[in-house]
Amino acid sequence: MASSLVCSWLTAACMSISCENDSSISMLSHSSTTSLSSRRRKRAFAKCALSELSRDGSGNIRLHHRRKKVPRAARSGEAMSIAVQPSMEAAVKKKPPTKQRRVVVTGMGVETPIGHDPDVFYNNLLEGVSGITEIEAFDCSQYPTRIAGEIKSFLTDGWVAPKLSKRMDRFMLYMLTAGKKALASSGITEEVMNELDKTRCGVLIGSAMGGMKVFNDAIEALRISYRKMNPFCVPFATTNMGSAMLAMDLGWMGPNYSISTACATSNFCILNAANHIIRGEANMMLCGGSDAAIIPIGLGGFVACRTLSQRNSDPTKASRPWDTNRDGFVMGEGAGVLLLEELEHAKKRGANIFAEFLGGSFTCDAHHMTEPHPEGTGIILCIEKALAQSGVPKEDVNYINAHATSTPAGDLKEYQALVHCFGENSELRVNSTKSMIGHLLGAAGAVEAVATVQAIRTGWVHPNINLESPDKGVDINMLVGPKKEKLDIKVALSNSFGFGGHNSSILFAPYK
Repeated sequence: MASSLVCSWLTAACMSISCENDSSISMLSHSSTTSLSSRRRKRAFAKCALSELSRDGSGNIRLHHRRKKVPRAARSGEAMSIAVQPSMEAAVKKKPPTKQRRVVVTGMGVETPIGHDPDVFYNNLLEGVSGITEIEAFDCSQYPTRIAGEIKSFLTDGWVAPKLSKRMDRFMLYMLTAGKKALASSGITEEVMNELDKTRCGVLIGSAMGGMKVFNDAIEALRISYRKMNPFCVPFATTNMGSAMLAMDLGWMGPNYSISTACATSNFCILNAANHIIRGEANMMLCGGSDAAIIPIGLGGFVACRTLSQRNSDPTKASRPWDTNRDGFVMGEGAGVLLLEELEHAKKRGANIFAEFLGGSFTCDAHHMTEPHPEGTGIILCIEKALAQSGVPKEDVNYINAHATSTPAGDLKEYQALVHCFGENSELRVNSTKSMIGHLLGAAGAVEAVATVQAIRTGWVHPNINLESPDKGVDINMLVGPKKEKLDIKVALSNSFGFGGHNSSILFAPYK
């Protein structure tokens, strides 16, 4: 009864307002505005008309407001009377499907313990050359670990201005030189650079440790006086400044930042850079990672974590992924930079395409700061998501550049995750670049991405050195042996994992 009374009231109100509207229209020639009371009644009715009635548990009538704007047509009495009836939902206009922009690798640059050029670097990997030696940069005779993948000779001539070269931390110098070498390998001459739309060119190169040497030197200076501190100690210590300085040098105004996810940093940067291109925010992106932590505080910190190998008497045998006699990872340093480019943009300028970037994924173990999840859950999820998001069947993956750092727990958990994801694939070959250059921390993923692309280009995969006594349960037939192997790669996967449980997997394939 009460419901019908309210409905009757609403109908009467409709008619009343309709009449007032008609009257007010005819009065417009005599008055510039309608009365205040009339406008208030209209607003009150509009609020009621956009409401729905229902009964609660006690039988009382409740008014529920619909949060919708009153359409322009609702100013007439006819429209108002319709408003109390069930409304038709507007058809949602679907955005027409668009063809996804493809991303290709058109340039590469490296700074590593076994080469400062991608070809030299990879040829040494194929020959099984180890870059692990005794540390020479400082006296570490009192440390339990005295070996590393140290870059012995490094020149910035022609790449970095002498004034900056003296002030910058090495992680920035490695980044700048590797970045410019990537451009050079891509045929980006000064003439080509001038023709680029620099608002659509970006830099995304990260670092796990940042400018540790510059910051440490500032602390030592502070012991004397703040006046002795390097005025650039703060900007040159932050992880983002390398990307920023490179962009300033090149005049690239597109996406520019850095990501720091420990030893997964490079892969995070590469995948995010590719996504900027896919979304149409950039045409070209320099991406990768750089680290230079082989200094007293860096070495001491990892010694304190008890993560480093102490095989000081035989440095070249120290990094030995999947071998039962491994006793920790070996620190390395350097940088790796890829030039990713939108396919049509690359073709238009006649670029040499090295490989195609298919995609990847990130996950988090959410388990422990430094130890992998005991079931490898995060790694498995990461690989499966990378395959799904890239649209790659697991059977197509026949080469994996593993994270495998030579730690007792990490190597085995990754191997088990690979078996879980790919099963007994007789074509699958797995190796670890770290067996020869050590662990380059935030730069590891990028340098290994270069190795992966080089494997695609050359048709050869590098050996696993020092794998003399494989872990129990590890199928030696899946792992590359002590010599390089010929392989026609269909799809290659590169893994990088970092402290904090950060997991990353990225995929490359031959460009077709």
